[in-house]
Amino acid sequence: MVVVPMCAQKKLWTGTSGAELELVKRDDDIAIRIGDRTLMSSDVHDSEDEFGRIVARLVAHLKKPRVLIGGLGLGFTLRTTLDGLPAAARVDVAELMPQVVEWNRAEHGDHAGRPLEDPRVKLHVKDVAVVIAGAKARYDAISLDVDNGPSAITQPENELLYRRVGLLRTKAALRPGGVLAVWSSFPSRTFTKSLEVVGTVKLVRTTPAFKGGPRYYIWLATKRGQA
Repeated sequence: MVVVPMCAQKKLWTGTSGAELELVKRDDDIAIRIGDRTLMSSDVHDSEDEFGRIVARLVAHLKKPRVLIGGLGLGFTLRTTLDGLPAAARVDVAELMPQVVEWNRAEHGDHAGRPLEDPRVKLHVKDVAVVIAGAKARYDAISLDVDNGPSAITQPENELLYRRVGLLRTKAALRPGGVLAVWSSFPSRTFTKSLEVVGTVKLVRTTPAFKGGPRYYIWLATKRGQA
């Protein structure tokens, strides 16, 4: 998204540094921003689309896959995940901020094709870490896009998801052979090594959607065949 003055701002959260997370709107486009940085927008969502497609391909062969998506955002990851899943799939979505849910349920849900209305979806308006902690061998895939990667910039609490204790809880929430997928705007050898507590690790480097565009990274950690 080109950084231009935007209107119709709605503050979601203010960090300890004073940076504000906001929903903003300009003409027909919407975005979620922190300070002057755009985290996601309705006109550029190729990385969210690819993330959803990758996760869906991992479990599409199962008759009744169950997926947990951490972070609703503007709905594009959920949309493309659903598009690649069978009719019998179940998708839990955890979104901490009710304002984000409201925007997706209002007219702004049209951008991603209103994925929350899909009968396969169950919404949890709570921290994804809470959902994970309450699950035991429940999910075939867990996808995390709750921040810009394994170094939280919006919510410091998100870092707990990426530390050993959080990764072990996520592993416990996966079924044998299940996959943890983590989206990031940057690579990290340290996090790649940390993910080995979950299982076999693969790092996918996506191709920029346009010349000079950003490259994104997706970690896939597959739980080995034990409960």
